Amino acid sequence: MRAKVELAVLLVLVGVAAGTRPPSAPPPVTEDTLQKVAGSLEMYVDELPQMPKIYGFSMRHGHPSPIRLTIGMYQKKWKFHRDLPASTVFVFGTSAAAATFPGPTIEAAQGVPLSVTWQNYLPARHILPWDPTVPTAIPRRGGVPTVVHLHGGVHPPQSDGSAFAWFTAGFGETGPAWSTPTYTYPNAQSPGVLWYHDHALGLTRANLLAGLLGAYVIRNPAVEAPLGLPCGDEFDRVLMLADRSFYADGSIYMNYTGIIPNIHPQWQPEYFGEAITVNGKAWPFLAVARRRYRFRIINTSNARYFNLSLTNGLPFTVVGSDTNYLSKPVTAASLLVSVAETFDVVVDFSQSTTSEAELVNTAPYPYPDGQAPSDLNGKVMKFVISPAKAKDTSRVPAKLLDYVAVAEEEAVQRRYIVMYEYEDAATGNPTHLYINGKRLEDPATETPLPGTTEVWEVINLTPDNHPLHLHLATFQATRVRGLVDEDAFKGCMAKLNDAVRCNVSRHAVGEEVAVPEHEKGWKNVVKIAPGYMTTIVVKFFMVDSGKPYPFDATAEPGYVYHCHILDHEDNAMIRPLKLIK
Repeated sequence: MRAKVELAVLLVLVGVAAGTRPPSAPPPVTEDTLQKVAGSLEMYVDELPQMPKIYGFSMRHGHPSPIRLTIGMYQKKWKFHRDLPASTVFVFGTSAAAATFPGPTIEAAQGVPLSVTWQNYLPARHILPWDPTVPTAIPRRGGVPTVVHLHGGVHPPQSDGSAFAWFTAGFGETGPAWSTPTYTYPNAQSPGVLWYHDHALGLTRANLLAGLLGAYVIRNPAVEAPLGLPCGDEFDRVLMLADRSFYADGSIYMNYTGIIPNIHPQWQPEYFGEAITVNGKAWPFLAVARRRYRFRIINTSNARYFNLSLTNGLPFTVVGSDTNYLSKPVTAASLLVSVAETFDVVVDFSQSTTSEAELVNTAPYPYPDGQAPSDLNGKVMKFVISPAKAKDTSRVPAKLLDYVAVAEEEAVQRRYIVMYEYEDAATGNPTHLYINGKRLEDPATETPLPGTTEVWEVINLTPDNHPLHLHLATFQATRVRGLVDEDAFKGCMAKLNDAVRCNVSRHAVGEEVAVPEHEKGWKNVVKIAPGYMTTIVVKFFMVDSGKPYPFDATAEPGYVYHCHILDHEDNAMIRPLKLIK
């Protein structure tokens, strides 16, 4: 496998030499121009779309049964706003005509496997710029490489969407880890909300910005109906948040010039858009009744964090985070949602003292020490509140669902995971980011046994907060401790790259920050604060039942873990995760 991966990296140079290059740059555009384009769009004139639904099962004799779906990736036009010309996008759908931004919501049944054949109908050239100087999938004969990852899914390695399992249109070319056009999702995990998106090597930031993302919901009426939470398409809504900037002609903007052009001609450490889209519309509105609604909020942005709150003061009642329920509801006045993180919340509009409420954002960008949101990217959407037409029979129960205990004492392994940012000596700007000082194509050093618990001490030596995502595994933060005498620790780590030899136990003794109550659940994304060591307990088995995975998790090509800021992941804050027997 290592030889195949190294071959894939060599193909980067071969592909560029053969003429597979990023698109030509348009005339330069200033940040002021992008702000003016976004500022010309009137807020709250487009209704929040309800994304089309695809059922991942069929009903036979009153019971859900497995089926096979075929979903393609297409180039088409999409209207992000009433007054903005249609944008060229890459989107998922069962046909080009049916494809949407975001893609259709796949609704699966817990315990009913689903097979999906993902097909690539994308053109020979990308619609957005990309950078061949970061590790990138570059086919020799042209085309846009893609591969689909079900984020939060518990599934075999062959169906995980390895960055090296990419393929072009018609499977004309495939990456070294590609093995099958059809992925199998067991759906054996707890009911909850997931999402699917592209995961191609070095192109994730461009492919998601172009639109290759969609929601995936696992349901189990026997388990969920007794909870009494708001249900049905009208009252249980997915909200997929994504920031974008646009040219005046409606095209999606992405930078063509890198932060250090002589090193990386296109790559920049973060992408931030001026407009906030929800379900593919810029600053939409949703008419709601004075009753409870359930919102499954997914942050699909490249790098933007959202600190969400409602202007009428209504709180969020958090019932779940990422793919799992909490054990009991938690009330929160605001929600800090990192990239790729999800929160499952209930809002009771019957308690509103106003007829309208804006969903607003106060998270600095980059998070946590960047600039404050503007009048544009500080707004998300608006709720227009009217009297209820029928009695609200939903409720928020005092108790939700239980999973296995954290049980940190059961850990069989303690690992130190260190996040580094490397800088150009001349400019001080970042050139790349690594985990544990290693590349993706270096051999796996995180090799857990299926069925075990591990403790990972994640140390962030960079200025940014990083949303850590582990494929397959489920984990929970238990402690967050500040680093004392951080400069000395950084200096030692720069030389030795060994937390134990650098006496981390003497440095990780600073301020202890409490994990928010609504984040004390089993997650697949955890925020890693800069200058802190975050302790996470990782389970390599089914956390809802305590049972082993219902497949061979040790098979090739394995899994990965990474920062989910897409610009960081692409260059190259990502490492293999290889379960062993």
